Amino acid sequence: MSAQIKMYGAEWCGDCRRSKRFLDSNNVSYDYVDVEADPSASDKVIEINGGQRSIPVILFPDGTHLTEPSDNDLKAKLEFLKIL
Repeated sequence: MSAQIKMYGAEWCGDCRRSKRFLDSNNVSYDYVDVEADPSASDKVIEINGGQRSIPVILFPDGTHLTEPSDNDLKAKLEFLKIL
């Protein structure tokens, strides 16, 4: 499965930086969308989170997403999808 992962985040967000580090250190390819630079991305985050502007939001190829995941939750999801 090609890793069609999309991550919505912002540079000022510590959880976003942590999730990016986790993905990078595990050689997981993903598209990064900066919600500060792209207003429509910010709207998408709010839509996904039912009105909350919580980031990071990480979308997966199976149509699911995680919001503000711990490294353990992110690892478990990637293992479930056989990306890790």
